[in-house]
Amino acid sequence: MRILVLGSTGYLGGHIAERLHALPGVRLLRGGRAPSDDLRVDLAAMTPAALAEQLTRAEPDAVVNCVGAVGGSALTLAEVNSRGPAALCEALRAAAPAARLVHLGSAAEYGPTGIGERTAEDSSARPVAPYGATKLAGTLAVLGAELDALVLRVTNPVGPGAPRAGLPGRLTAELGRAVSRTPHGGVQVGDLSAYRDFVDVRDVAHAVALALARPGRLPRLLNIGSGRAVPVRDLVHGLVDAAGFTGRVEESLGKVGRSVAVPWQCADIGAAERELGWTPTHSLRDSVTELWAVDGAPRTRPGGADDGSPRLAPAAGDPR
Repeated sequence: MRILVLGSTGYLGGHIAERLHALPGVRLLRGGRAPSDDLRVDLAAMTPAALAEQLTRAEPDAVVNCVGAVGGSALTLAEVNSRGPAALCEALRAAAPAARLVHLGSAAEYGPTGIGERTAEDSSARPVAPYGATKLAGTLAVLGAELDALVLRVTNPVGPGAPRAGLPGRLTAELGRAVSRTPHGGVQVGDLSAYRDFVDVRDVAHAVALALARPGRLPRLLNIGSGRAVPVRDLVHGLVDAAGFTGRVEESLGKVGRSVAVPWQCADIGAAERELGWTPTHSLRDSVTELWAVDGAPRTRPGGADDGSPRLAPAAGDPR
């Protein structure tokens, strides 16, 4: 089976590519802008015809789209998160119409929900920020395509390799610097009162593998999360414990931002359990412990100097 992973050098894409590469009978192809990629692909810039030409050469049986932007201008978000999936679907229809497409969406597409509710796939989507809105546009492009395609709408991923664009990665970097300076100092964080559904990045990779292996038609949209909402404060204190940091965690209360607009997020993952036979296997403690073990060890220059990275104050609430 020839599987093309687009965005395999990214956070989710890297874990997914690693998982798929280990499966027997899989020929893994990597697509992106890195010189080492098998296919040079830029979904934000290439025409559907140019994409189709590359797909014709690759002859994939399946495609996993992990390409996404979590920050930048509204234009950048739209080009990557909205235009990219639409162009990919058009190219697949021309070059590989029988290939299965698994596209990674985001729970940020849902927007506000009731406190205590689990959000099902048929819930209204009302994103509150450009990231969620552009991801929703990409999801709609995939759902409307005449392809064997499905969207895995992922909640807040946590685990080794977390990027600094999100809270887990930023806080891990800041704790690493704080521990190297003094374990009794302090780190500043934003408002941690929001509740989020955190899912381990390795569980996301497992869900993708199951979605590719499952025969027959699948539902067009499936939630991938833990099915539990916990305070963002739990993630922060879990990382602090894993780091052995004994200093102060100074929290500032937010007045604006997604933490205020979306105080609660929890996915209903029943459909993924029924349709894929998938359940998350890693706890939040597992995720933050592994994140710290892989990424959190203090890095210093010879002579004990700090690594020179800019100081980062983790923003609150939403790691994406």
